[in-house]
Amino acid sequence: MNYLHISKAILFVFIFSFLLPNQHSYGQTDQLGVYEKLDSFLPDSLIFVDDNFNKIDLKKAINKPTVLAMVYYECPGICTPLLNGLAEVISRSELELGKDYQVFTVSFNHLENSVLASKKKKTYLKLADKENYPEGWQFFTGDSLMVAKLLQSIGYYVKQEGKDFVHPATLVVLGKDGKITRYLHGTDFLPFDLKMAVVEAGAGRSGPTINKVLEFCFSYDAEGKKYVFNTTKISGSIIILMALTLFISLLVSGRRKKKFNNID
Repeated sequence: MNYLHISKAILFVFIFSFLLPNQHSYGQTDQLGVYEKLDSFLPDSLIFVDDNFNKIDLKKAINKPTVLAMVYYECPGICTPLLNGLAEVISRSELELGKDYQVFTVSFNHLENSVLASKKKKTYLKLADKENYPEGWQFFTGDSLMVAKLLQSIGYYVKQEGKDFVHPATLVVLGKDGKITRYLHGTDFLPFDLKMAVVEAGAGRSGPTINKVLEFCFSYDAEGKKYVFNTTKISGSIIILMALTLFISLLVSGRRKKKFNNID
């Protein structure tokens, strides 16, 4: 039984060492990353300017399943791969852009303007081979208050470093009532994943994030402007798993020993 107590202590220490610091960061003002808010709704009065210089309430503009991409247009890092991946999956999908679903790309840099948004729209509509569907993929900019309100409502947190931002690569899928139903992490997306996300959003059903491990395993290197493998988190996870395995094996061994002693 002494071994059982030791294994419990080991497990307790590792859990608190590696898991609790991540949980504590939720309440900090310098938090970074995506903290999913499935089944939450976008707030009212989210006023942004579209690529045609019109003021639009995002919540009211959502009348069908909507894919929300948070980027900034002059990003030197992962925004381009994210939008490239989005354009590719749009071009490959059997769903009809503008009819079955729509896409909103919103800049979280309040200094960017609609002229830049319009240029980006032309670039990515052409890349997706959807130049005849301009209303299906819209690009927005907004002031700092609206940007902060939107980011907080979807649990998407960025950190500014000079003129650039450290931020995750994530798409947020919304139902036609503005309900958050799914998060798609990364920069590469499968047509099946997009279709299922849109179908579930249309039905108002939220779905778990299957590939959340990608966000956990990789961290953003601000200096290198890229995602890198996070060895600390992975090593911590392996140690926790080993401690848990040890605990279970000792527990089973202890029960077997007790059983044999009772037989004797």
